[in-house]
Amino acid sequence: MSDIKMSSAPAGVEGSGFFATTLDQVIGMARSHSLWPLPFATSCCGIEFMATMGAHYDFSRFGSERPSFSPRQADLLMVMGTIAKKMAPVLKQVYTQMAEPRWVIAVGACASSGGIFDTYSVLQGIDEIIPVDVYVPGCPPRPEGIIDGFNKIQELVKNEPARRRNSPEYQALLESYGIQ
Repeated sequence: MSDIKMSSAPAGVEGSGFFATTLDQVIGMARSHSLWPLPFATSCCGIEFMATMGAHYDFSRFGSERPSFSPRQADLLMVMGTIAKKMAPVLKQVYTQMAEPRWVIAVGACASSGGIFDTYSVLQGIDEIIPVDVYVPGCPPRPEGIIDGFNKIQELVKNEPARRRNSPEYQALLESYGIQ
């Protein structure tokens, strides 16, 4: 398993009795270590996620102690497994019910590209209906891969400006998916 990096204070100016940094860096650090994932598992990648949540891999040590099963209380959507085209509107509704800021991980080959199921009934990647921030490869991916994907999301969240979600570029991205 790779070495675990502990979070350190953001870059700033420090002196005797004070520390100054930007608000964006403080918010990013706090958000990156308090993510509430919503596991949307439909097949074998969900089993690997269960192993990741277990005592051996201890997913909670990265700051996601509480998986949320309500989209209104989650900010990280982890899509794991095959998504049938009939399931696509449900997945999109779950995504739109999540509060901003929200992030998405596509776990495994099926969520990323349809996997081995190149058929009319299987969605060929969830990025056809919602924007994806991190892709985790594998069929199914090992728990170490899921942890690596989560660490990449943490880095993205930590370095994301607080106002990015209000930018015209982000609004245009959501509009391209038909999301207001």
